[in-house]
Amino acid sequence: KKKEKKITDPKLLTSSGCDALVSTQRSKLQQRRAKLNQQINRELRLRSGAENLYRASSNPKVKETVALELSFVNSNLQLLKEELEELNSSMNVYQTERFVPMIPLGLKETKEIDMSVPLQDFISEHYSEDASLYLNEIRDFMELRQAMRTPSRNEAGQELLMDYYNQLYFLDQRFFSPHRSLGVHFHWYDSLTGVPSVQRALAFEKGSVLFNIGALYTQIGARQDRSTLTGIQNAIDAFQRAAGAFLYLQENFSHAPSLDMSSPALSMLVRLMVAQVQECVCEKVILDMQDNNLNVLLQAAQEAARVSDVYSLVLQAMSVPLLKDYVPFSWISMVQVKTHHFRALAHYYTAVALCDCPDEDEGGEIKALIQVHTRRPEKLNLHDPEDKRRLGKAHLRKAIIRHEEALRLHSVCKMLRKMDILQEVLSHAHACSLEKYSEIDQEDDFCEVAEAPEIQSHTQQKPDIKTPDFSGVRVTDIFQRLGPLSVFAARNRWVRRHACLVRGEAGLGLTLRGDSPVLVAGVLPGGCAAEAGLREGDYIVAVNGADCRWAEHAEVVHALKSCTERGLELDVITLQSHEVQSCLINV
Repeated sequence: KKKEKKITDPKLLTSSGCDALVSTQRSKLQQRRAKLNQQINRELRLRSGAENLYRASSNPKVKETVALELSFVNSNLQLLKEELEELNSSMNVYQTERFVPMIPLGLKETKEIDMSVPLQDFISEHYSEDASLYLNEIRDFMELRQAMRTPSRNEAGQELLMDYYNQLYFLDQRFFSPHRSLGVHFHWYDSLTGVPSVQRALAFEKGSVLFNIGALYTQIGARQDRSTLTGIQNAIDAFQRAAGAFLYLQENFSHAPSLDMSSPALSMLVRLMVAQVQECVCEKVILDMQDNNLNVLLQAAQEAARVSDVYSLVLQAMSVPLLKDYVPFSWISMVQVKTHHFRALAHYYTAVALCDCPDEDEGGEIKALIQVHTRRPEKLNLHDPEDKRRLGKAHLRKAIIRHEEALRLHSVCKMLRKMDILQEVLSHAHACSLEKYSEIDQEDDFCEVAEAPEIQSHTQQKPDIKTPDFSGVRVTDIFQRLGPLSVFAARNRWVRRHACLVRGEAGLGLTLRGDSPVLVAGVLPGGCAAEAGLREGDYIVAVNGADCRWAEHAEVVHALKSCTERGLELDVITLQSHEVQSCLINV
């Protein structure tokens, strides 16, 4: 049964989903990142000026002095960039320290903006309303935007971001006219480099919020307790939702001004999230593993091979020209480490299946052992226990080589060396392979060394990329008092008129249709409505001074029936056609 969610009050979300008053580790990280980017920009300007002076000068002493200055500037730049990369790749900030780290994303930062004056001006000019009557609505919207800058890392934080994203739909319809600019500039910073981008288009604001929805899911997934099936399933769900957010952003928002929202970057992030889902699936199989169960061991081997394959695809996506100098080195190193680590596990579990599982169902066992390989092992008879031992030994050799490569890559990256749990996992897996190899190795083994085929990758649970469910968080238009959106929108223009309607012997002489607002569907020629100046297509917005923009059909009919010989005071609006609007604009 589909889960229903109640309509969300923005104020409630602001209090439950925001860490605005808490100086969290993440906020400190982002403040340091912004400061570093300012320093880097200053050094870049100094270097540019020094290089121009060096090229323009013909004085040897000046050139020598400038060259010395350039060396200092380049040295400072290198140190600053190394510190920035260390901050950008701080994977441990977003997750628990007891498990192999996943790769989460930091949120995009945005400047605080004050939209009060532009919104009040638009309400006065476009809606012809007293803008001071809408100060509460404007304040509520600004508080909601302020709160979404620092969402908490939980479901409430996600609802806060989704609530603001949905409110942007109403804001777009209400205030962003194709005929004029609201004059608001949205400032957002790249999630990895901190490079600022500025646009007036609301689509940039929506896209950046959607990116943060995906980024927040990566943080939620990374901090799950993956020692339990529930924790693993929660991580899988979070990474699948993150992949869905990035894919939706890639498909629906183009021409992004920041590199983290470019199509190649989003494509890479989708692949990364899918790989992390696949890693969680493999962890679930290993968590359920029973000793000496052939089928489970082979399933674990194929799941591990699958993880290695998908991380290889991530590495390819990270290596495209646009991204290879943008993606943090620690991310690339982590992906390389996991590619080799899980390939080593695939060979290890296959070796254990070959050497330790009893021959209970020999025919089915041999078939399973053959099918787990990408090709049939050559010159080996798997009915022979000795050949099975030789093939297992060959797989362990491959596993040890892969483990050693994973450890080497780990030692090269400064950030990964700081992750003790990763070192422990890699070393333990390497030790297990060495121990198993020593266990089955025989001193008098002079047989030809067998060659182990690669493991056929396969998964029992394919990642299910989940598109954001925007309808899951239902919101109420903050500016709904302006009137029904079907009529009172930024794209429409209208003329408001006042009419005095007096009932005649034949009635009012008009036909009404619809609700909120009620439409004058027909006017009897020569009737009372025609004499009052009502026309077909008018919308009734007030009766005797009472606002009825949101009134239902029956309410307006009841109000009109109270019309006496003294008459009724009506306020109506007439929408202008696009042709008329264009003429007015051209004039």
